[in-house]
Amino acid sequence: MTAPSATARATLAALLLAGPAFAGLAGVPLPATSSAWAADSARADSARYVEGMGDVPVMPGLAPAEEAPLVFDKPAGRIAQSVMAGAMDRNAVLSFYNQTMPQLGWSRAPQRAGGSASFLREGEELRLEFVEPARAAVSAAKATATVVRFSLIPR
Repeated sequence: MTAPSATARATLAALLLAGPAFAGLAGVPLPATSSAWAADSARADSARYVEGMGDVPVMPGLAPAEEAPLVFDKPAGRIAQSVMAGAMDRNAVLSFYNQTMPQLGWSRAPQRAGGSASFLREGEELRLEFVEPARAAVSAAKATATVVRFSLIPR
């Protein structure tokens, strides 16, 4: 017996992923074993991307600061700002985004002052700026954390 072709494997994977939709079960919630698990799952899903920036992933270990995100959608492009904090090194944050953002179509812009980073894509610029915890609205528990301000602006 021979191994299935790449096309056959891709088709099988698509069918397995789309199975619930074909069976009419798309959108049917699965029963949760506990409400705490369901709440944790919902929080994890909402925290996978930087709020207001749709496709900018949150680095594991970063969490939203208590500062509310700002989001404006204008004809010239969207403007969004969100602050995340976590107990990790700045270099680890930069390394994560330097590896992740090009996979999502962003290109790295020249190094910015202060160790921050900038990425460009389709008329937008994403800036990652490291700010002092005292300047960002973070709790006392996060006061020693690395705080990153994500700013998305039209270019």
